[in-house]
Amino acid sequence: MDRRRTISLFFVALVASGASLALPSGPEASLTQAPLVMRVDKDEFRIAFGIDGQGCGQNGCTGSIHYRVEWKTPQGAKRSEIKQVGYTVSPLASRTIAVDRQYFDTAEGAHTTEVLKVSVDRITCRGGITSAN
Repeated sequence: MDRRRTISLFFVALVASGASLALPSGPEASLTQAPLVMRVDKDEFRIAFGIDGQGCGQNGCTGSIHYRVEWKTPQGAKRSEIKQVGYTVSPLASRTIAVDRQYFDTAEGAHTTEVLKVSVDRITCRGGITSAN
């Protein structure tokens, strides 16, 4: 049996057995707590995310938080929107915050809306911060 065929059969057997190869993991960021929702006006909100950047290492990282907001009007109409906010963890920092400014209304600020739930779908993280200078 030649060497290429032996290696190919090994990988086929590895995949068939359900084994997986461990890929090197990159930088990671996570939330320090549940998102904080602050009302600014009848339909204007700030949504703050505390970010634990200890997994970013000494080079820092950048990324985005993809989240969903469920809200309703005084008439009971419920809506759900998907949003995204970016963040940067500075080198040697262990935490940061990202704050997103949002308006939720169906009638140009004529209603006082209520945010029911904010849930995070995913957090992306790219290692190393580059300077624009």
